[in-house]
Amino acid sequence: PFYSSFIICFVLRSPCSWELHCFISHSVLYRSLLLSEMEATPSPPFKLILGSSSMSRRNILTEMGYEFAIQTADIDEKSIRKEKPEELVMTLAEAKVCKLIISIIWLVKEADAIIAKLHSTGNQEKDGEPTILVTADTADAILQRLPVTDFIKDAEPTLLITADQVVVYEGMIREKPSNDAEAREFMKDYSGGHAATVGSVLVTNLKTGFRKGEWDRVEIYFHEIPDEVIEKLIEEGMVLRVAGGLIIEHPLVLPYVKQVVGTTDSVMGLPKALTEKLIREAL
Repeated sequence: PFYSSFIICFVLRSPCSWELHCFISHSVLYRSLLLSEMEATPSPPFKLILGSSSMSRRNILTEMGYEFAIQTADIDEKSIRKEKPEELVMTLAEAKVCKLIISIIWLVKEADAIIAKLHSTGNQEKDGEPTILVTADTADAILQRLPVTDFIKDAEPTLLITADQVVVYEGMIREKPSNDAEAREFMKDYSGGHAATVGSVLVTNLKTGFRKGEWDRVEIYFHEIPDEVIEKLIEEGMVLRVAGGLIIEHPLVLPYVKQVVGTTDSVMGLPKALTEKLIREAL
């Protein structure tokens, strides 16, 4: 697979052009992975990237004791349709992996062009020590023409975690509310009733190309939710950014949660036990 090996891009210490600044800004993730590799403090035998902008997923992964980089994949989720919620969340998690890998390929191409330009314009500073940036890709030809140390050849694997979630209410799939009115409708439906979350976790080993994913379902039962509570939640705006407008961990919602059949962390977007299992299997 094209993400099975590592590319080292040497950016010489010299006055940076605007183009180089852009490349560096987009490469913070990969540089931080290598720098953390060099730290003397003990670390797990692998690196993690969380492919999600979800704050709750970040918090859960932190609670699990992991250090990780963050890279988000903006995809058009509405363009991907499946009838079964389990199939939909797995397909969306796969699509996020593809988008992130495409982003990595773009970085490698940009690196090639910029390095070539630096060499051709004579911007090399002979005594300058290079800054090393690491990205995942399978461009073996590039690896062969760049100076690669034994340390990088033996680099520990990097795991990419992507996830997705939908809410199921009376057999219908619900994603993020498109506006306040839809969010209000969703929450009024949950009041005194019940809904389910179906979430996926996909772990991809960027060194080997192996990936493993599964889904998890949780049933949530509610007491009657007062209209004023619903309006406060809509005013805050958070319900517009989560699947089905459902956030049971919110202080305004929590008193009206009658029963959760499953785990709260799964409802929040990242089931701990499943994630831990998939991480071990992907190594």
